Amino acid sequence: MFRGLANLNLVAVDMDAAVEWYTAVFETAPYFVRPEQGPAQYAEWRFGDDEDEFALMDARFRPALTQPGGALVSMHVDDIQSSFDRLLALGASVFDPVTQRGEGWWSASVSDPFGNLIGLIQSPHWAAQHAD
Repeated sequence: MFRGLANLNLVAVDMDAAVEWYTAVFETAPYFVRPEQGPAQYAEWRFGDDEDEFALMDARFRPALTQPGGALVSMHVDDIQSSFDRLLALGASVFDPVTQRGEGWWSASVSDPFGNLIGLIQSPHWAAQHAD
């Protein structure tokens, strides 16, 4: 049924600042921005071994929630502490510190400057599946 992560979509009120921040995080500009002219309302980057899609959407277009909801999606990193430290240096804040969750498993999460949670995981299973 489920084939993989097709799109991770976060929202921001200040899209210009968010696009700038995530351009620094991914070290590349988004490959897709709409509208093509004027302030961005939607932007996408591809990252990682599987070219996963990461998107930002202007908060004006966020679906209305009638009750609390949300998700924490974790992205695999090879060195969780350096990845965590880099996000903090770029202006993120600690939500959940780097924590060992089992033999070879580590997790952490930060809040980006726009109020979105970003999860990090250092997973031996993910690493083994993607080993060269």
